[in-house]
Amino acid sequence: MKILNQRQQPLTGTLQVPGDKSISHRAIMFASIAQGETTIENMLLSEDCYRTMDAFRTLGTEITINDHNVKVTSDGWKSFKRPDHPLYMGNSGTTARLITGILAALPFQTVLTGDESLTKRPMNRVIDPLSQMGAMIESANHKLPITIKGSHLSGITYRLPVDSAQVKSAIILAGLLSDGETVVHQDNITRDHTERMLPAFETDIFTDGSMIKVKGPQSLYAANNLKVPGDISSAAFWIAGAVITPGSKITLNDVGLNPTRTGFIEILKRMNARINIETTHHEGSEPIGTIEVEYSPDLTPTTINREEVATFIDEIPLLALVASQVEGEFTIQHIEELRYKETDRVQAIVDTLSSLGVTVSSRENDVTIRGKASLKGGKINSRGDHRIAMMGAIASLICESTLEIDDEECIQISYPGFWEDMDTLRN
Repeated sequence: MKILNQRQQPLTGTLQVPGDKSISHRAIMFASIAQGETTIENMLLSEDCYRTMDAFRTLGTEITINDHNVKVTSDGWKSFKRPDHPLYMGNSGTTARLITGILAALPFQTVLTGDESLTKRPMNRVIDPLSQMGAMIESANHKLPITIKGSHLSGITYRLPVDSAQVKSAIILAGLLSDGETVVHQDNITRDHTERMLPAFETDIFTDGSMIKVKGPQSLYAANNLKVPGDISSAAFWIAGAVITPGSKITLNDVGLNPTRTGFIEILKRMNARINIETTHHEGSEPIGTIEVEYSPDLTPTTINREEVATFIDEIPLLALVASQVEGEFTIQHIEELRYKETDRVQAIVDTLSSLGVTVSSRENDVTIRGKASLKGGKINSRGDHRIAMMGAIASLICESTLEIDDEECIQISYPGFWEDMDTLRN
Protein backbone atom coordinates (compact mmCIF):
# COMPACT_ATOMS: atom_id res chain seq x y z
CA MET A 1 0.00 0.00 0.00
CA LYS A 2 1.26 3.48 -0.91
CA ILE A 3 -0.15 6.66 0.68
CA LEU A 4 0.46 9.86 -1.26
CA ASN A 5 -0.17 13.40 -0.04
CA GLN A 6 1.43 15.83 -2.46
CA ARG A 7 -1.28 18.29 -3.46
CA GLN A 8 -0.06 20.80 -6.07
CA GLN A 9 3.57 19.80 -5.70
CA PRO A 10 5.05 20.46 -9.16
CA LEU A 11 7.41 18.24 -11.11
CA THR A 12 10.68 20.01 -11.89
CA GLY A 13 14.15 19.08 -13.05
CA THR A 14 15.81 16.63 -15.40
CA LEU A 15 15.41 12.86 -15.60
CA GLN A 16 16.58 9.93 -17.68
CA VAL A 17 13.87 7.27 -17.77
CA PRO A 18 14.76 3.55 -17.72
CA GLY A 19 15.30 1.41 -20.80
CA ASP A 20 12.40 0.64 -23.11
CA LYS A 21 10.53 -2.50 -22.12
CA SER A 22 9.46 -3.53 -25.62
CA ILE A 23 12.98 -3.13 -26.98
CA SER A 24 14.56 -4.88 -23.96
CA HIS A 25 12.37 -7.95 -24.49
CA ARG A 26 13.26 -8.12 -28.17
CA ALA A 27 16.97 -7.58 -27.59
CA ILE A 28 17.12 -10.58 -25.24
CA MET A 29 15.06 -12.78 -27.55
CA PHE A 30 16.88 -11.94 -30.77
CA ALA A 31 20.31 -12.22 -29.13
CA SER A 32 19.28 -15.63 -27.79
CA ILE A 33 18.21 -17.06 -31.15
CA ALA A 34 21.37 -15.62 -32.77
CA GLN A 35 24.82 -17.19 -32.81
CA GLY A 36 27.52 -15.39 -30.85
CA GLU A 37 27.80 -12.81 -28.09
CA THR A 38 25.64 -9.69 -27.87
CA THR A 39 25.99 -6.95 -25.26
CA ILE A 40 22.85 -4.99 -24.39
CA GLU A 41 23.30 -1.62 -22.67
CA ASN A 42 20.62 0.15 -20.60
CA MET A 43 18.52 -3.00 -20.32
CA LEU A 44 15.29 -2.61 -18.36
CA LEU A 45 15.56 -4.90 -15.33
CA SER A 46 11.86 -5.20 -14.56
CA GLU A 47 9.83 -8.24 -13.55
CA ASP A 48 8.57 -8.74 -17.13
CA CYS A 49 12.08 -8.63 -18.60
CA TYR A 50 13.39 -11.07 -15.98
CA ARG A 51 10.74 -13.53 -17.17
CA THR A 52 12.14 -13.28 -20.71
CA MET A 53 15.70 -13.81 -19.49
CA ASP A 54 14.68 -16.77 -17.31
CA ALA A 55 12.89 -18.45 -20.22
CA PHE A 56 15.86 -18.23 -22.57
CA ARG A 57 18.29 -19.32 -19.87
CA THR A 58 16.17 -22.44 -19.48
CA LEU A 59 16.40 -23.03 -23.24
CA GLY A 60 20.20 -22.92 -23.04
CA THR A 61 21.22 -19.28 -23.50
CA GLU A 62 23.92 -17.84 -21.23
CA ILE A 63 22.83 -14.46 -19.85
CA THR A 64 24.88 -12.40 -17.40
CA ILE A 65 23.91 -9.06 -15.83
CA ASN A 66 26.30 -6.29 -14.77
CA ASP A 67 24.33 -3.31 -13.51
CA HIS A 68 22.00 -2.49 -16.46
CA ASN A 69 24.29 -4.09 -19.04
CA VAL A 70 23.47 -7.63 -20.13
CA LYS A 71 25.67 -10.06 -22.06
CA VAL A 72 23.91 -12.77 -24.06
CA THR A 73 25.90 -15.73 -25.39
CA SER A 74 24.19 -18.34 -27.55
CA ASP A 75 24.84 -20.99 -30.19
CA GLY A 76 21.60 -19.97 -31.89
CA TRP A 77 18.05 -21.25 -32.00
CA LYS A 78 19.04 -24.62 -33.45
CA SER A 79 20.94 -25.41 -30.23
CA PHE A 80 18.01 -24.87 -27.84
CA LYS A 81 17.19 -27.75 -25.53
CA ARG A 82 13.85 -29.00 -24.29
CA PRO A 83 12.88 -27.47 -20.93
CA ASP A 84 12.41 -29.95 -18.09
CA HIS A 85 9.65 -27.82 -16.56
CA PRO A 86 6.99 -25.33 -17.74
CA LEU A 87 8.29 -21.91 -18.73
CA TYR A 88 6.74 -19.33 -16.40
CA MET A 89 5.81 -16.09 -18.15
CA GLY A 90 4.70 -14.25 -15.02
CA ASN A 91 2.65 -11.24 -16.12
CA SER A 92 4.49 -10.72 -19.40
CA GLY A 93 2.24 -10.94 -22.44
CA THR A 94 5.13 -9.90 -24.68
CA THR A 95 7.23 -12.84 -23.51
CA ALA A 96 4.38 -15.32 -23.86
CA ARG A 97 3.32 -14.31 -27.35
CA LEU A 98 6.72 -13.76 -28.95
CA ILE A 99 8.36 -16.87 -27.52
CA THR A 100 5.43 -18.95 -28.79
CA GLY A 101 6.43 -17.98 -32.33
CA ILE A 102 9.95 -19.28 -31.70
CA LEU A 103 9.04 -22.46 -29.83
CA ALA A 104 6.49 -23.49 -32.45
CA ALA A 105 9.36 -24.23 -34.86
CA LEU A 106 11.64 -26.12 -32.46
CA PRO A 107 11.78 -29.94 -32.34
CA PHE A 108 10.53 -30.48 -28.79
CA GLN A 109 7.55 -29.92 -26.53
CA THR A 110 7.24 -26.91 -24.25
CA VAL A 111 4.59 -25.81 -21.77
CA LEU A 112 4.01 -22.11 -21.11
CA THR A 113 2.18 -20.82 -18.06
CA GLY A 114 1.77 -17.49 -16.30
CA ASP A 115 0.33 -15.67 -13.31
CA GLU A 116 -3.37 -15.25 -12.55
CA SER A 117 -3.67 -12.17 -14.76
CA LEU A 118 -1.81 -13.54 -17.78
CA THR A 119 -3.74 -16.81 -17.79
CA LYS A 120 -6.92 -14.78 -18.41
CA ARG A 121 -5.56 -13.05 -21.52
CA PRO A 122 -6.26 -14.42 -25.03
CA MET A 123 -3.62 -16.45 -26.84
CA ASN A 124 -5.80 -17.45 -29.80
CA ARG A 125 -4.62 -14.42 -31.77
CA VAL A 126 -1.15 -16.04 -31.78
CA ILE A 127 -2.26 -19.68 -31.85
CA ASP A 128 -4.44 -19.25 -34.96
CA PRO A 129 -1.79 -17.93 -37.41
CA LEU A 130 0.90 -20.25 -36.05
CA SER A 131 -1.44 -23.20 -36.50
CA GLN A 132 -1.90 -22.15 -40.13
CA MET A 133 1.89 -22.40 -40.45
CA GLY A 134 1.77 -25.98 -39.15
CA ALA A 135 2.30 -25.41 -35.43
CA MET A 136 0.82 -27.86 -32.95
CA ILE A 137 -0.41 -25.89 -29.94
CA GLU A 138 -2.81 -27.22 -27.34
CA SER A 139 -4.80 -25.22 -24.81
CA ALA A 140 -8.03 -25.74 -22.93
CA ASN A 141 -9.54 -22.36 -23.80
CA HIS A 142 -7.01 -20.53 -26.01
CA LYS A 143 -5.36 -19.15 -22.89
CA LEU A 144 -2.33 -20.13 -20.83
CA PRO A 145 -1.22 -22.70 -19.96
CA ILE A 146 -0.50 -23.94 -23.48
CA THR A 147 1.49 -26.91 -24.76
CA ILE A 148 3.61 -26.28 -27.85
CA LYS A 149 4.65 -29.39 -29.76
CA GLY A 150 7.40 -28.13 -32.02
CA SER A 151 6.89 -28.99 -35.66
CA HIS A 152 7.99 -28.17 -39.20
CA LEU A 153 6.52 -24.81 -40.18
CA SER A 154 5.78 -23.29 -43.58
CA GLY A 155 5.41 -19.62 -44.37
CA ILE A 156 1.99 -18.00 -44.81
CA THR A 157 0.41 -14.74 -45.88
CA TYR A 158 -1.62 -13.33 -43.01
CA ARG A 159 -3.61 -10.17 -42.27
CA LEU A 160 -3.71 -9.20 -38.61
CA PRO A 161 -7.31 -9.18 -37.31
CA VAL A 162 -6.23 -6.87 -34.46
CA ASP A 163 -3.61 -4.14 -34.30
CA SER A 164 -1.01 -6.02 -32.28
CA ALA A 165 2.77 -5.71 -32.48
CA GLN A 166 3.04 -8.83 -30.31
CA VAL A 167 1.08 -10.97 -32.76
CA LYS A 168 2.94 -9.48 -35.72
CA SER A 169 6.29 -10.20 -34.07
CA ALA A 170 5.35 -13.78 -33.17
CA ILE A 171 4.51 -14.49 -36.82
CA ILE A 172 7.70 -12.82 -38.07
CA LEU A 173 9.84 -14.85 -35.67
CA ALA A 174 8.10 -18.07 -36.68
CA GLY A 175 8.61 -17.06 -40.31
CA LEU A 176 12.36 -16.70 -39.80
CA LEU A 177 12.46 -20.31 -38.58
CA SER A 178 10.05 -21.69 -41.22
CA ASP A 179 10.36 -22.86 -44.81
CA GLY A 180 9.38 -20.35 -47.46
CA GLU A 181 8.02 -16.84 -47.40
CA THR A 182 5.93 -15.29 -44.64
CA VAL A 183 4.04 -12.07 -45.31
CA VAL A 184 2.18 -10.07 -42.65
CA HIS A 185 -0.31 -7.32 -43.50
CA GLN A 186 -1.67 -4.87 -40.93
CA ASP A 187 -4.55 -2.41 -41.32
CA ASN A 188 -2.90 0.14 -39.04
CA ILE A 189 0.80 0.54 -38.31
CA THR A 190 1.83 -0.94 -34.94
CA ARG A 191 5.09 -0.46 -33.03
CA ASP A 192 7.90 -1.64 -35.29
CA HIS A 193 10.81 -2.41 -32.96
CA THR A 194 11.00 -5.97 -34.31
CA GLU A 195 11.41 -4.80 -37.90
CA ARG A 196 13.96 -2.17 -36.89
CA MET A 197 16.09 -4.46 -34.72
CA LEU A 198 16.25 -7.72 -36.70
CA PRO A 199 18.63 -6.39 -39.41
CA ALA A 200 21.22 -5.85 -36.64
CA PHE A 201 21.26 -9.65 -36.36
CA GLU A 202 21.96 -10.05 -40.11
CA THR A 203 18.41 -11.06 -40.98
CA ASP A 204 16.73 -10.34 -44.29
CA ILE A 205 13.42 -8.60 -43.64
CA PHE A 206 11.48 -6.46 -46.10
CA THR A 207 8.95 -3.80 -45.13
CA ASP A 208 6.70 -1.73 -47.35
CA GLY A 209 4.31 0.47 -45.43
CA SER A 210 1.94 -1.87 -43.61
CA MET A 211 3.44 -5.06 -45.11
CA ILE A 212 6.33 -7.10 -43.66
CA LYS A 213 7.97 -10.05 -45.44
CA VAL A 214 10.61 -12.57 -44.37
CA LYS A 215 11.99 -15.75 -45.91
CA GLY A 216 13.11 -18.71 -43.87
CA PRO A 217 14.76 -20.54 -42.45
CA GLN A 218 17.41 -18.00 -41.53
CA SER A 219 20.36 -18.10 -39.17
CA LEU A 220 20.83 -15.03 -37.01
CA TYR A 221 24.22 -13.69 -35.91
CA ALA A 222 25.11 -11.64 -32.84
CA ALA A 223 24.58 -7.89 -33.02
CA ASN A 224 27.68 -7.27 -30.84
CA ASN A 225 26.44 -4.11 -29.08
CA LEU A 226 22.91 -2.80 -28.65
CA LYS A 227 21.84 0.19 -26.57
CA VAL A 228 18.24 0.39 -25.39
CA PRO A 229 16.72 3.90 -25.50
CA GLY A 230 14.68 5.31 -22.64
CA ASP A 231 11.10 4.07 -22.54
CA ILE A 232 8.65 6.62 -23.91
CA SER A 233 5.82 4.82 -22.11
CA SER A 234 7.63 5.43 -18.82
CA ALA A 235 8.36 9.02 -19.83
CA ALA A 236 4.64 9.47 -20.48
CA PHE A 237 3.84 9.42 -16.75
CA TRP A 238 6.05 12.44 -16.12
CA ILE A 239 4.83 14.16 -19.27
CA ALA A 240 1.22 13.81 -18.11
CA GLY A 241 2.11 14.88 -14.58
CA ALA A 242 3.91 18.00 -15.77
CA VAL A 243 1.11 18.97 -18.16
CA ILE A 244 -1.59 18.92 -15.45
CA THR A 245 0.34 20.12 -12.36
CA PRO A 246 0.79 23.89 -11.90
CA GLY A 247 4.39 25.07 -11.76
CA SER A 248 5.83 21.99 -13.45
CA LYS A 249 8.72 22.14 -15.91
CA ILE A 250 10.78 19.04 -16.73
CA THR A 251 13.33 17.74 -19.22
CA LEU A 252 13.55 14.05 -20.11
CA ASN A 253 16.77 12.91 -21.78
CA ASP A 254 17.64 9.99 -24.07
CA VAL A 255 14.03 8.95 -24.69
CA GLY A 256 13.14 6.68 -27.60
CA LEU A 257 11.17 8.67 -30.18
CA ASN A 258 10.11 5.88 -32.51
CA PRO A 259 7.18 7.36 -34.50
CA THR A 260 5.07 4.27 -33.84
CA ARG A 261 5.23 5.14 -30.12
CA THR A 262 4.81 8.93 -30.00
CA GLY A 263 1.03 9.11 -30.43
CA PHE A 264 0.48 10.26 -26.83
CA ILE A 265 2.76 13.25 -27.29
CA GLU A 266 1.25 14.16 -30.66
CA ILE A 267 -2.25 14.10 -29.19
CA LEU A 268 -1.23 16.23 -26.20
CA LYS A 269 0.33 18.78 -28.54
CA ARG A 270 -2.95 18.95 -30.47
CA MET A 271 -4.58 19.70 -27.11
CA ASN A 272 -2.27 22.73 -26.65
CA ALA A 273 0.12 21.00 -24.27
CA ARG A 274 3.44 22.77 -23.93
CA ILE A 275 5.78 20.04 -25.16
CA ASN A 276 8.96 20.36 -27.19
CA ILE A 277 10.73 17.37 -28.75
CA GLU A 278 14.22 17.27 -30.25
CA THR A 279 15.77 14.19 -31.85
CA THR A 280 19.44 14.22 -30.88
CA HIS A 281 20.81 10.93 -32.23
CA HIS A 282 20.01 7.33 -33.20
CA GLU A 283 20.86 4.02 -31.57
CA GLY A 284 20.75 1.51 -34.38
CA SER A 285 17.60 2.47 -36.26
CA GLU A 286 15.79 3.92 -33.23
CA PRO A 287 15.57 7.75 -32.96
CA ILE A 288 16.40 9.14 -29.52
CA GLY A 289 16.04 12.61 -28.11
CA THR A 290 14.97 15.10 -25.47
CA ILE A 291 11.45 15.98 -24.34
CA GLU A 292 10.72 19.26 -22.55
CA VAL A 293 7.33 19.71 -20.86
CA GLU A 294 5.66 22.55 -18.96
CA TYR A 295 2.39 22.93 -17.09
CA SER A 296 -0.32 23.53 -19.70
CA PRO A 297 -3.41 25.28 -18.28
CA ASP A 298 -5.25 25.81 -21.58
CA LEU A 299 -5.85 22.25 -22.76
CA THR A 300 -8.63 21.62 -25.30
CA PRO A 301 -10.38 18.41 -26.44
CA THR A 302 -9.34 16.62 -29.63
CA THR A 303 -10.53 13.71 -31.77
CA ILE A 304 -8.78 10.34 -31.66
CA ASN A 305 -8.50 8.45 -34.95
CA ARG A 306 -8.50 4.65 -35.06
CA GLU A 307 -5.13 4.47 -36.78
CA GLU A 308 -3.58 6.46 -33.92
CA VAL A 309 -4.60 4.13 -31.12
CA ALA A 310 -1.79 1.61 -31.60
CA THR A 311 0.76 4.43 -31.22
CA PHE A 312 -0.32 5.20 -27.64
CA ILE A 313 -2.10 2.04 -26.48
CA ASP A 314 -0.21 1.93 -23.16
CA GLU A 315 -0.78 5.64 -22.50
CA ILE A 316 -4.59 5.63 -22.77
CA PRO A 317 -5.08 5.65 -18.96
CA LEU A 318 -2.87 8.75 -18.79
CA LEU A 319 -4.77 10.44 -21.61
CA ALA A 320 -7.99 9.80 -19.69
CA LEU A 321 -6.44 11.43 -16.61
CA VAL A 322 -5.32 14.46 -18.63
CA ALA A 323 -8.79 14.65 -20.21
CA SER A 324 -10.27 15.09 -16.73
CA GLN A 325 -8.49 18.47 -16.64
CA VAL A 326 -9.93 19.67 -19.96
CA GLU A 327 -13.07 21.81 -20.13
CA GLY A 328 -15.97 19.92 -21.72
CA GLU A 329 -16.50 16.37 -22.92
CA PHE A 330 -13.62 14.24 -24.18
CA THR A 331 -14.14 10.82 -25.79
CA ILE A 332 -11.32 8.34 -26.40
CA GLN A 333 -12.53 5.94 -29.10
CA HIS A 334 -11.47 2.62 -30.60
CA ILE A 335 -9.89 1.27 -27.41
CA GLU A 336 -11.48 -2.19 -27.25
CA GLU A 337 -8.00 -3.76 -27.13
CA LEU A 338 -7.61 -2.38 -23.59
CA ARG A 339 -10.14 -4.91 -22.36
CA TYR A 340 -7.52 -7.64 -22.95
CA LYS A 341 -4.63 -6.12 -21.01
CA GLU A 342 -3.49 -7.05 -17.48
CA THR A 343 -7.06 -6.28 -16.47
CA ASP A 344 -10.07 -4.84 -18.27
CA ARG A 345 -8.25 -1.55 -18.50
CA VAL A 346 -11.27 0.34 -19.87
CA GLN A 347 -13.27 -0.53 -16.76
CA ALA A 348 -10.26 0.17 -14.57
CA ILE A 349 -10.01 3.68 -16.03
CA VAL A 350 -13.70 4.31 -15.38
CA ASP A 351 -13.58 2.98 -11.82
CA THR A 352 -10.36 4.81 -10.94
CA LEU A 353 -11.40 8.21 -12.24
CA SER A 354 -14.91 7.83 -10.80
CA SER A 355 -13.44 7.13 -7.37
CA LEU A 356 -11.53 10.42 -7.64
CA GLY A 357 -14.67 12.40 -8.44
CA VAL A 358 -14.50 12.51 -12.24
CA THR A 359 -17.66 12.09 -14.32
CA VAL A 360 -16.73 9.25 -16.67
CA SER A 361 -18.55 6.52 -18.59
CA SER A 362 -17.72 3.81 -21.10
CA ARG A 363 -19.18 1.74 -23.87
CA GLU A 364 -17.58 -1.34 -25.41
CA ASN A 365 -15.04 0.57 -27.51
CA ASP A 366 -14.69 3.99 -25.91
CA VAL A 367 -14.56 6.02 -22.72
CA THR A 368 -15.98 9.52 -22.21
CA ILE A 369 -14.63 11.94 -19.60
CA ARG A 370 -16.29 15.19 -18.57
CA GLY A 371 -14.02 17.91 -17.22
CA LYS A 372 -12.81 20.05 -15.73
CA ALA A 373 -12.76 18.00 -12.55
CA SER A 374 -11.29 18.55 -9.11
CA LEU A 375 -9.77 15.28 -7.96
CA LYS A 376 -10.74 14.49 -4.40
CA GLY A 377 -8.30 11.74 -3.44
CA GLY A 378 -9.31 8.52 -1.74
CA LYS A 379 -8.31 4.94 -2.47
CA ILE A 380 -7.43 3.33 -5.81
CA ASN A 381 -7.86 -0.35 -6.58
CA SER A 382 -5.15 -0.97 -9.17
CA ARG A 383 -6.29 -4.57 -9.81
CA GLY A 384 -2.60 -5.46 -9.96
CA ASP A 385 -2.27 -3.39 -13.16
CA HIS A 386 1.00 -1.47 -13.13
CA ARG A 387 -0.22 1.25 -15.48
CA ILE A 388 -3.35 1.93 -13.43
CA ALA A 389 -1.26 2.14 -10.24
CA MET A 390 1.14 4.63 -11.83
CA MET A 391 -1.74 6.64 -13.29
CA GLY A 392 -3.04 6.93 -9.73
CA ALA A 393 0.34 8.15 -8.53
CA ILE A 394 0.32 10.90 -11.16
CA ALA A 395 -3.28 11.81 -10.26
CA SER A 396 -2.14 12.32 -6.66
CA LEU A 397 -0.15 15.36 -7.81
CA ILE A 398 -3.41 17.32 -8.17
CA CYS A 399 -5.66 15.56 -5.64
CA GLU A 400 -7.24 17.69 -2.91
CA SER A 401 -6.50 15.10 -0.24
CA THR A 402 -4.50 11.96 0.44
CA LEU A 403 -4.53 9.22 -2.20
CA GLU A 404 -3.97 5.58 -1.30
CA ILE A 405 -2.81 3.00 -3.87
CA ASP A 406 -3.56 -0.55 -2.80
CA ASP A 407 -0.77 -2.42 -4.65
CA GLU A 408 2.41 -0.45 -5.21
CA GLU A 409 4.42 -3.62 -5.90
CA CYS A 410 2.76 -4.25 -9.27
CA ILE A 411 4.76 -1.29 -10.61
CA GLN A 412 7.83 -3.57 -10.55
CA ILE A 413 6.42 -5.19 -13.70
CA SER A 414 7.55 -2.31 -15.90
CA TYR A 415 9.11 0.53 -13.87
CA PRO A 416 11.07 -0.61 -10.78
CA GLY A 417 12.49 2.87 -10.11
CA PHE A 418 9.20 4.74 -10.43
CA TRP A 419 8.96 6.02 -6.86
CA GLU A 420 12.61 7.12 -6.80
CA ASP A 421 12.12 9.02 -10.07
CA MET A 422 8.98 10.66 -8.68
CA ASP A 423 10.99 11.83 -5.67
CA THR A 424 13.68 13.20 -8.00
CA LEU A 425 11.19 15.35 -9.91
CA ARG A 426 9.30 16.47 -6.80
CA ASN A 427 12.48 17.62 -5.05
